[in-house]
Formats: sequence, structure tokens, C-alpha cells
Amino acid sequence: MTDIDPDDVKAMRKQGDFRAFLRQQIAEGQARATPAKPAPAPKPPGHVPGAWPTGSRPPSRIPAAPPGAWAAALERHRDGTQTGTTCECPGCLTPSQEDQ
Repeated sequence: MTDIDPDDVKAMRKQGDFRAFLRQQIAEGQARATPAKPAPAPKPPGHVPGAWPTGSRPPSRIPAAPPGAWAAALERHRDGTQTGTTCECPGCLTPSQEDQ
């Protein structure tokens, strides 16, 4: 709000500017009271849903293990779980740990 003296109001009324001044004050107050709309979120450039990102490719196949490696790992796992010792497999639990 501006500081207006009664003399200023009298002068504006004589000149015919008082109504324009009041309309301007109301418009400025309404502009301050109205919140600005948020900007929409930008879309990622070149994004295609369900596709691999641009410049990349799907992962390649897991390399095959030597022929006897899986059988040997399974045998070590079975030996470890039957005797109650820990297995070399990551994340493998012994029977006593599973019961807890």
C-alpha cells in the first residue's frame, strides 16, 4: 500500500485520476495474491518407454563355466550342508543358521 495524504486524494479527484489509481491498486493486490503456476516438468530428451537408452545395448550373455565347475560347486554345497559347516557359496546358510 502506498502512503497517500488526503490532499493527494483531493488532487486526484479534481484531475479524474482517482478511479484509475484505485483500479491499479486492486490489480496489483490481486496479482500478488494469485500464486504462479508451476512450470511443467521437462521430459527427458529422446526417451522411449521400454527401450534401451540411446547409445547403450542389452547386456551380453553370462560366460559359460567350465564343464565340471557346476557339478563340483554342487558337490561342495551338499557336503557343507550335510556336515553342518559353512559353504563357500555367497549367501548360503548352514542348517543351524536356517533354524534360528
